[in-house]
Amino acid sequence: MSDNNKNDNDKDKEKELPEPKEQTAVTQHSLTIDGRSYEYTVTAGTMLLKEEEEKEGKAQGEKSKATIFYVAYTLDAVDGEAIEAGQRPLTFSFNGGPGSSSVWMHLGLLGPRRVAMADEDGRLGPPPYQLVDNEHSLLDKTDLVFIDPVSTGFSRAVPGEKPKDFHEFEKDIHSVGDFIRLYTSRNGRWPSPKFLIGESYGTTRAGGLSGYLQQRHGMYFNGLMLISSVLNFQTLYFTPNNDLPYILFLPTYTATAFYHGKLDDELQQDLSQTLAEVNAFALNEYTLAMMQGAALPTEQRAEVAAKVARYTGLSPEYVERSNLRLRIDRFCKELRRDEGLTVGRLDSRYTGFDRDNVGESFEFDPSYAAIQGPYTATMNDYVRRELEFESDLPYEILTDKVWPWNYKKFQNSFVDVAETLRQAIATNPYLKVYVANGYYDLATPYLATEYTFNHLGLPPAYQANISMGYFEAGHMMYLHLPSLAQLKAELAEFVETAV
Repeated sequence: MSDNNKNDNDKDKEKELPEPKEQTAVTQHSLTIDGRSYEYTVTAGTMLLKEEEEKEGKAQGEKSKATIFYVAYTLDAVDGEAIEAGQRPLTFSFNGGPGSSSVWMHLGLLGPRRVAMADEDGRLGPPPYQLVDNEHSLLDKTDLVFIDPVSTGFSRAVPGEKPKDFHEFEKDIHSVGDFIRLYTSRNGRWPSPKFLIGESYGTTRAGGLSGYLQQRHGMYFNGLMLISSVLNFQTLYFTPNNDLPYILFLPTYTATAFYHGKLDDELQQDLSQTLAEVNAFALNEYTLAMMQGAALPTEQRAEVAAKVARYTGLSPEYVERSNLRLRIDRFCKELRRDEGLTVGRLDSRYTGFDRDNVGESFEFDPSYAAIQGPYTATMNDYVRRELEFESDLPYEILTDKVWPWNYKKFQNSFVDVAETLRQAIATNPYLKVYVANGYYDLATPYLATEYTFNHLGLPPAYQANISMGYFEAGHMMYLHLPSLAQLKAELAEFVETAV
């Protein structure tokens, strides 16, 4: 068959494809928070994203591109008193990955239902798992919309479109941003104070959206809430000649060693005091040593190695063999190797074990393994039984189908949306940013986040738009019940202040 005939057949098949349909399920519920009754409506559904088509400069109509699955919570009444529709703050939520659905903050932090914990430390018991009312939900302060980007949750590219076209830095921001614009318009929410909340790569997406939505749709936000933030990937990537991550991860190694009792007695007394000491060492003596490379004098090198060992619970010999540079995967394997245990990446309080105890890195992240099953089971049950949304598609919790993720905009450079956020604040000086950091988060360490925000290049008056919170927990600090209560209080205050 000639290429021309093949192309004609492909076009004919596209014309024959049925137009995808939107699907929604609407249910009514109630929740008690601090002794008050909150009645709310949940809309679980799919929304079609369409693209305007042009040919030779003339409009040809719209073409469906993808169906986006979302769950929206709208407050109706408090203690029986009706709430005026469309006037409350509105928050759009998404997680990261790339490849993650919105389930983690949905059923762990923000939504009116959350996964039940086995204890306040965030440990989850054996199956079966269940949901309980979330007394720390943010629904009392803002309506909530949870968004699953294309290929996650029930969101899919429509037949005839290539899913990989959405698995790209800019296309992801455009599709999520266009959903936000469409939802806001359909539901009459342009007058509402608006917020974005993202977690992990979702903070990268939020940073990009802060610029895209302002520039493309003229949509200004009151605030961004960034949970376990990464805006500048140079702070995280352990690549040759990039010493930044080795410096910025060090205090989180210390916090991890503190939690597991691997530090000297003097350093095991007070976590905040110990971290203040390590922060100062990392940003001064350690940084100066790293910058010298092979020119670092032998005696000074030995002194630095001894201090790094003291602050990490590892041996000076191991630090020396690592050329003073400790990669995260090696640290997670080495800290408790003598006990046959590994520590988690998302939350270094968790431990696991591998078949190969002499390997260089762990076989799996025990902190992710601890939550994957509970969140998957409860979401699949919740969306069908309580929210009455039916689909035979698998709900993609955290899928690898989006890989390789395309970062073509950043070829030959590190991914960085910090400048986009700076420009968004410069354009909209009322845009506030709250950042939550977990001390035991080895995925997005808190000092890396501080470094990024201290290098935004904002004048002091605008730098004051940034606020941060710190938690004795990991990447998903809300797994730790005391941290969940603390985070709810700080988010609630932020929303009230930003409005």
